[in-house]
Amino acid sequence: MNKVILMGRLTRDPEVRYSQGETPLAIARYTLAVDRRFNRNNGGDNQQTADFISCVAFGRSGEFAEKYLRKGTKIAVTGRIQTGSYTNRDGQTVYTTEVVVEDQEFAESKNSNSGSDGGYTGSSRPAPSGAGDGFMNIPDGIDEELPFN
Repeated sequence: MNKVILMGRLTRDPEVRYSQGETPLAIARYTLAVDRRFNRNNGGDNQQTADFISCVAFGRSGEFAEKYLRKGTKIAVTGRIQTGSYTNRDGQTVYTTEVVVEDQEFAESKNSNSGSDGGYTGSSRPAPSGAGDGFMNIPDGIDEELPFN
């Protein structure tokens, strides 16, 4: 079984290209910085570093990445590892490893990521404000849109 689950932040805005043909296909490439924790000298001294994982998303996933993902956005990705190789201009074989994205979703709310440019910006509706009791106030006029009444 080839299944990968990652959570990290984009190191830069996704690079999106479209394939040639009658129905162009979006191909988005981005790199995720994924935290890696390890113990140094077995003394319980936790050091933290990051792995930089190349990801590629096709079709609707690629369009989603183009529209909503930005540098610094924290996302969760599921997919599969794909390896390949090619010969560069110098005649050397270059080996590649990347995650082919099957699903991607936001891993934090827009408000918790206010220090960066990342986060979801697709809603034209103002965010409901908190009532202080743990529940959100729903603005007047949108109760007819709720799936339960």
